[in-house]
Amino acid sequence: MIDSLRRFFAGDLWWSFRSSPIVVLAAMTTVSMVFASVFANFVAPYDIFDLTQFNLMDGLKPPFWMERGEIGFLLGTDDQGRDVLSTILYGSRVSLTVGFFSVIFAMLIGIFVGLVAGYSGGWIDAVLMRIADVQLSFPAILIALLVDGIISGLLPDQAQGELAIYVLIAAISLSFWVQYARTVRSSTMVERTKEYVQAAQVIGLPKPLILFRHILPNVMGPVLVIATIQLALAIITEATLSFLGVGVPPTSPSLGTLIRVGNDYLFSGEWWITVFPGLALVILVLAVNILGDWLRDALNPKLR
Repeated sequence: MIDSLRRFFAGDLWWSFRSSPIVVLAAMTTVSMVFASVFANFVAPYDIFDLTQFNLMDGLKPPFWMERGEIGFLLGTDDQGRDVLSTILYGSRVSLTVGFFSVIFAMLIGIFVGLVAGYSGGWIDAVLMRIADVQLSFPAILIALLVDGIISGLLPDQAQGELAIYVLIAAISLSFWVQYARTVRSSTMVERTKEYVQAAQVIGLPKPLILFRHILPNVMGPVLVIATIQLALAIITEATLSFLGVGVPPTSPSLGTLIRVGNDYLFSGEWWITVFPGLALVILVLAVNILGDWLRDALNPKLR
């Protein structure tokens, strides 16, 4: 373990990371926001799920530096009297949770499909890739809306609110798996012709063992880059769906839900309700995108 860490800190990847101040700042921003959202119960000034901690009479207070602002509500309050900073921290937790698990499940689906298609070839490859081509002809947000509508329609009314986050994760996952599948398929078609795979075939190893023990580790590099970039896309998709009212319920506020609620008060002067959650979303997505771009360049041997 110590030797691995020593090699990492002496390698090109670490040098590339620390030599770019923008990447370091993006990493610090991402880690800080993830930490603050995960430990929102301890970091947030108020617990937005505890009804005894907010008062309707404190509703629509501006940030503390404005007239009528209070130091107890740094970024102001929303229409229910909840502290905007606390809602952002709790909302970021929901957005990050949906985005993270959406990427994980999309990656699992895409890797499996890509390995099977690339290794098998023939009609199996043709069928799977034509399905992927058809899905690519539609925007991801439309696929997510379609899947969300179908699954929500199959669920009983009393279960829709409780399972809304899981439905949202499934909808985003099923709209993002294609990129992984096509990338893994291309890499698998290259790897299956190499000697180590042919040797495994000669000694009679079963196909699943060849795929997941021998080929999979050699195709994971591009997958990790795609996952980093698509984490930002998944967060944006979740925010878009929640803004449209088909995402998480208001009882589990995400950044998209907070922006949608604040949008109703934007033209009446209470701009802080939607601007600060929107700014948090922009900063988070921008930081993750910068990390994804850096990782793509750092792992590209042609740029070394």
